[in-house]
Amino acid sequence: MIFYVLAGLIAAVVTFALSFVIWKLSSRFRLYPKIRERDVHTTPTPRLGGIAMFLGILVAMAVASQVSWFHLVFADPGQITAILSAAFIIVVIGVADDIWDLDWLTKLAGQMIAAGLLVWQGVQLVTLPVGGVTVVPPILGLVLTVIAVVAVMNAVNFIDGLDGLVAGVAIIANGVFFLYSYILARVVGEAEYFNLASLLSAVLVGACVGFLPLNWHPAKLFMGDAGSMLVGLLMATSAISVTGQVDPNSLDSGRILAPAFIPLLLPIAVLIVPLLDFSLAVLRRLRAGKSPFSADRKHLHHRLLDMGHTHLQAVLIFYAWSAVIAVGCLLFLFVPIAWVLAFLGIGFAVCAFFTITPLWRKSFAARARGAHPDQVEEIP
Repeated sequence: MIFYVLAGLIAAVVTFALSFVIWKLSSRFRLYPKIRERDVHTTPTPRLGGIAMFLGILVAMAVASQVSWFHLVFADPGQITAILSAAFIIVVIGVADDIWDLDWLTKLAGQMIAAGLLVWQGVQLVTLPVGGVTVVPPILGLVLTVIAVVAVMNAVNFIDGLDGLVAGVAIIANGVFFLYSYILARVVGEAEYFNLASLLSAVLVGACVGFLPLNWHPAKLFMGDAGSMLVGLLMATSAISVTGQVDPNSLDSGRILAPAFIPLLLPIAVLIVPLLDFSLAVLRRLRAGKSPFSADRKHLHHRLLDMGHTHLQAVLIFYAWSAVIAVGCLLFLFVPIAWVLAFLGIGFAVCAFFTITPLWRKSFAARARGAHPDQVEEIP
């Protein structure tokens, strides 16, 4: 565990230092775009934080490659090279988009190239933990991997609309996923004790921790598309490296069946909030006859603000929902299902209460003014 913590700490320190430098340089040379209609912030803010995050991750991986305990992770240099090369492509595409506002087809092409590079070097779904171990045909595995990577990158990118939102959600999600992959390594066998999924999760948590101080509201620096797509890429990569390689029977404790499905459920659980927002956005835009990648101001975080939440409250609500779902899914490995369901039920109730509280306040205020509750402004 200590080596993972050190790798994450290196990523955090390097990311924080470089984020500070990039913020200063961007402010000095006015390297920031104009405020768009859908933006929540009112002050022009640099969007190049993704560069610092990428370099922090790169340095942490380079240091880890020199640690003998991680020799199994770097035994296949092709996979590591493919992951870092894909990350570089995504950062370049993201920076170009943050500066010149690329069209969605160009961005999608870059995302597919990055995902294809991963598949080319063997980072893809080989099996699915359904009905034991189901071997995925190579072509199907290729297609599913590319779709999953592109979907996760866009899902994370879509929720990047509030200060500290993506960084915080990524810390929660990858922290939970790190614990899962670390525990899994101990269960499956000592040979897998140091594994790619755990290392990627650890350095990504570190990079997000290092970036968050400058991204906390009011943000001095945004991660931009480069950062949000980088977070999505590495989250998808770590999830695929676990989901496609583990035998679910090794997790079945004999008490309940749920642990056998954790390799499939947990990657979805830790990404449930961005995936939900992504799905709703795509359906909303297609129904309106627009491109699924066209921008609008109807994301979940926009709706929370429209409900009456402050910026900080909206971010904390996202954190709470992400934590309850991800931790609840992980608890299946440790406690009886009744306790897990109780945790999820209480967690959902508490999150729902704080989510809709502004609507109650508006209703009470309307009653106090003598207005009919139906006259309270509805959320679009």
